[in-house]
Amino acid sequence: MATVIGPRHPSDEDEAAEESPLPELADGHWMNRATEFAHTSFWAVARRLPALVREAVGLAWATSRRDTIASIGLNIAAGVLTTLGLLATTGVLRQLFAAGPTPDRIRAALPALLLAAAAVTMRGALTIAAGWAQARLIPQINYQVELRLFETTTAVELAAFDDAGFAEEMDRARDRGMEEAASIVDHTVNLVTGLVGVLATAAAVTVIQPVLLPCLLLAAVPEAATAVKMARRQYLALLAWITRRRRMYLLARLMADRHTAAEIRSYQMRDFLLAEYHRMMTVETRAQLRLARSQTVTRAIGLSVTGIAAFGVYAVLGGLLLGGVVALAAAATALLALQSARSSMRMAVFATNSLYEDALYFQDYRDFLDRARHRVPAGGTRPVDGFDRIDLDGVSLRYPDTETAAVDEVSLTVRRGEVIALVGENGSGKTTLAKLIAGLYRPTAGVIRWDGVDAAELDPRQTAAQVAVMSQDWWRFPFTARQNIRIGRHDRPADRPGPDVEDAARDAAAHDMISELPFGYDTLLDRQFKDGQDLSGGQWQRLVAARGLYRDARLLICDEPSAALDARAEHALFQHLRRHPDRAVVLITHRLANVRHADRIFVLDHGRIVQQGDHDELMAQEGLYRELFELQAAGYLAQAGEAGG
Repeated sequence: MATVIGPRHPSDEDEAAEESPLPELADGHWMNRATEFAHTSFWAVARRLPALVREAVGLAWATSRRDTIASIGLNIAAGVLTTLGLLATTGVLRQLFAAGPTPDRIRAALPALLLAAAAVTMRGALTIAAGWAQARLIPQINYQVELRLFETTTAVELAAFDDAGFAEEMDRARDRGMEEAASIVDHTVNLVTGLVGVLATAAAVTVIQPVLLPCLLLAAVPEAATAVKMARRQYLALLAWITRRRRMYLLARLMADRHTAAEIRSYQMRDFLLAEYHRMMTVETRAQLRLARSQTVTRAIGLSVTGIAAFGVYAVLGGLLLGGVVALAAAATALLALQSARSSMRMAVFATNSLYEDALYFQDYRDFLDRARHRVPAGGTRPVDGFDRIDLDGVSLRYPDTETAAVDEVSLTVRRGEVIALVGENGSGKTTLAKLIAGLYRPTAGVIRWDGVDAAELDPRQTAAQVAVMSQDWWRFPFTARQNIRIGRHDRPADRPGPDVEDAARDAAAHDMISELPFGYDTLLDRQFKDGQDLSGGQWQRLVAARGLYRDARLLICDEPSAALDARAEHALFQHLRRHPDRAVVLITHRLANVRHADRIFVLDHGRIVQQGDHDELMAQEGLYRELFELQAAGYLAQAGEAGG
């Protein structure tokens, strides 16, 4: 029954598909184990079954002992009743085939008939109860597995997401590994059910007449071998199908997407896209017809072999009946057992294949959790309640797989009540330095101290509570406008002072914009949902600014907070940022007119501080700051001159 799958040779249709000028989407993470499984023999799969079953039962046991015992135990009990039912059926047939008047034979068969009926009824009830317990396990396992993953992904350090290997493992665990946890338990229960069914019928046949057991196996093996071959052939076809479907998905997404609709019409791309889709569909249709043909041939051969085996069984039974070795009732029961064994064998084969493949993906999930635990920052325990100064002493940060440091031996001080500005060209390390100050990254060299205490000794949750970040890369959360602001400090107690939602919106010049929405602050900001609304980039940036102000943190990091704002909103925001003496502000902006009033300006180049001072001091020097400022000022003066002329 072993079926070793060799490399798939591309067909003419597949080669035609490869000639398509369209790019092929990368293999989805949910298929990353597919080729490995496709080239694994059935017997290799079967050899791993005991370990896989132990793992699945352990997962189910940790989730719900009661439902695990019920789903497995009740299926085993149902198998026992299958054996009892077949034995009782033999008793019924023995009495019915006995000599004597028909009424007497029926009365003699009645006790066995009642026992058989009771066994069938109880078996059905146990199967239903086992199915209920099995169905209860699935959502519980899904919840536990998802919770463990998201507890991990939200706890790891931010630097982990800059590691390409970590990100890829996380995607594999989330996209497929997490989903297969419940499946391996489900398939394990189905495997147990199938095996119990086969063993139950085999036990019944052995009790009735041991000579019939080889006949049962003779008839069941061709059926099982056909099921394995059919499953593997279909799986290989699925791999080719996935490649084609990725191309078709790309085309379908282009032709039926709101974001691409305008350009498709502007450039009259309709005929081109439809032609490419037609080519892919032609290839796909031919492949489906080819699969149907091969499946039909396999099924025909399988049925022929099964028919020959069945004929052999009937011939053996006939010989045993003629020789007086087997009674007619026993032979009839063996035929019933044969039908039951076939069904149970098919279930066991399917469950075996599915369990092995699902276990490969679930192993990705487990491996990710094991590695991610090493990326969770330990943190200290010292309490934090505000600060007077934050000192960076020779701080450096190097991203994974990079040769140069993004921040290189930077030393500076951030004092409460000050506004400091980080200035430099793109790629100079401004954003990375701001994230180091905010505690989102830990330095790979140097020390960051809060009021003289190493930040590594501080409670990380309390430290984070002192920081608010207005990022240039915000996420458009599908919440209402009010919720989008409130998540800045969603856990603020009612008795804790701080701005309310509308005050924060006013300070960010967002109140009027929000008030004009159809439902005001209760407007859902995502058009995918009913009554949802879209905002422009500038409107979203006002909302993000309001969120940061609502947080009311002692350290405010503003990374290009006005990149998408109009002049009026930008002026209002920066006026507000200068009004709070109890808050330290770290400002990053390319619009150097906005940093003129900063208490200190740090100019970065290739991760290093090359200049520092206030605006007047830096303008009095020859250097990068003066060069950048004069370039921008020249642009404004030229525009003003053109307008005046």
